[in-house]
Amino acid sequence: MVESERTKHTCLRLVLSGTDPIFVKGTWHPSRFDISITDGSSSWLCNATEEEVAERAAQWDLPVSEYLQLAEQYLGFQQPNSIYTFSDALEGSKRLSWTFEKEGTKLEWRWKCKPSHENKKITVGILDFLMEANIRLSEEVVNKTRSFEKMKSEAEKCLTQGERLCSEKMEFEDATYAKFISVLNAKKAKLRALRDKEVSGKEVAEESTDKGESSESGRSDNEHSEEEASKKAATTTSRGRGRKRAARS
Repeated sequence: MVESERTKHTCLRLVLSGTDPIFVKGTWHPSRFDISITDGSSSWLCNATEEEVAERAAQWDLPVSEYLQLAEQYLGFQQPNSIYTFSDALEGSKRLSWTFEKEGTKLEWRWKCKPSHENKKITVGILDFLMEANIRLSEEVVNKTRSFEKMKSEAEKCLTQGERLCSEKMEFEDATYAKFISVLNAKKAKLRALRDKEVSGKEVAEESTDKGESSESGRSDNEHSEEEASKKAATTTSRGRGRKRAARS
């Protein structure tokens, strides 16, 4: 990977105890870093070479990558539990230091920053970086706000559609249930009508059977009476003839 592709930039407004804030701009390379500092009127530079970074990392038993990562972490964002100082050194230089804890022990890192002869250029460069970062941040906020509004609108549409589908589902279920009840009642009514018709038919059939039986019984009685009358008449006739024969004799 090309070094420029891995280069990072940070800018920290560092609040110090008992003095005005300073701005610390860092440029972080894979094996070294550059720092430019301004208080608004003066500026300082710290260009840490690969050899210096490797030496410091070895002193703390850290890989170069981890050392740079920690330095970027503390100079990219002010850590609340760290004590930062920016004290005077020889020949107009300054010493930037910060503390951190490792395995329960508080440690301090220090880097010497030399005065810059291009105060205006350094200060303007830091201000330009801050303005560009602010513009990028503003654009990001705007884009995220738009995305949020779009997502909110889509969510509201989905909610409205969901409510409509739920309402349609309830209406469909109600209509289906009403239709089912109607069909069920119609079938029940039809079954009742068939049952009533069947009962009525049975009653008519029983009535017809009873009448038929009565008629046959009447006929049998009549026939029996006629038969008895015929027998009686025959007997009477036979007796009359016998008497006549006896008289003649």
